[in-house]
Amino acid sequence: MFERVLFSYEDLEIRISDYANEDILYLLNHTVIGSEGGMRYSLRNIEPKIEGYGDKIRFVSLYKKKQLIGCIGACYRLTGVGRLKAYCSFMRYLAFQSSYQTGMRADGEKRLRDKAEKDGSFKQKILDLFSKPHILNINEVGEKDKHIMYAFVEGTNERSKNLISQAGYELARSFQTVAFSRFSPERHPAATLLSEEEKPVMTKLLTDYYRDYSLFTTEFAFYNNKYYVLKEDGEIKAGVCVIPSEYRVYNIPGVWGWVIMKVLPHVPVYKKLFNPDKFRFLVFEAIYCKEGEEKKLESLFESVCAIEGYNTALTWADDRSQLFEMLKTKVDTGALGRMLNAKPGLICYRFINFNDEEKDLFYETPAYISAYDFS
Repeated sequence: MFERVLFSYEDLEIRISDYANEDILYLLNHTVIGSEGGMRYSLRNIEPKIEGYGDKIRFVSLYKKKQLIGCIGACYRLTGVGRLKAYCSFMRYLAFQSSYQTGMRADGEKRLRDKAEKDGSFKQKILDLFSKPHILNINEVGEKDKHIMYAFVEGTNERSKNLISQAGYELARSFQTVAFSRFSPERHPAATLLSEEEKPVMTKLLTDYYRDYSLFTTEFAFYNNKYYVLKEDGEIKAGVCVIPSEYRVYNIPGVWGWVIMKVLPHVPVYKKLFNPDKFRFLVFEAIYCKEGEEKKLESLFESVCAIEGYNTALTWADDRSQLFEMLKTKVDTGALGRMLNAKPGLICYRFINFNDEEKDLFYETPAYISAYDFS
């Protein structure tokens, strides 16, 4: 493990590390994600999820007078197949101390930026971290290599959109949250855990299934050996990896959001699906379904909820992809799925050493959204 100072200016200091130190973990565990009026929540069980990125995560931290005031993580991965194959860094875990968040809302980011504005080169060095992946000290990334840095941003979060715009990121695609729920899930007898010997077969099925998606990765497909399949006559008809997750939810926008937040937790049956103070759910990662077998996928979803002891699951999909169309039109997602009407999130890219033709391919192609990145 390492941690070192990248550069400093007066009492401001930028550090990089390949792990989350105590300061970072404390900040992330006390950060509310989202913007006023939009979806607002905080993550739980953060440390084991960070460990899941292994040695492929870097944290860039901003210190003032040796006190951490903000950080962001960059998660390195190889994605895609064929022409869509690309080395990428996914940006997540953006967090600031609450006092600086308040200050930024009150006076146009003045409290955080005052000193940096006195020296434009310091501000530019900060922005460079979002656009120069070789600075992140990952062995596989060179200054002249092709690379994609990308981030998911809430559509209503103007501060985050402004930040990534300054760093040269561009809006490429949009995605939606899909909820699945059952009041009393039942297990299908054909649902079972994938065996170790079957993983190569499943990897090929997933690779073929997502061949035409950018950002596709099998890095978390078999996370914690929790990949379930539904088979008939020895053939895999449907598959999904499940990752137990937990949020504390502070706000869901819209009329249905008000119902979910204020009504459901007090209705005996519905409170099984959602508790804002301790929202337990499964994340569905690496979804697979043989064409025409959508009802088996629905049975598998219900089965894994029954097996794992959950009533609700979430996943995320490019809203112009076949996966999203299938989930919304051919799978009965249940009561919470019908109620949830979240605004689309945004997928933003920063291309490094790509020509315009190569960029266009990623703008035109649906993106694979790794649900692990929301867990």
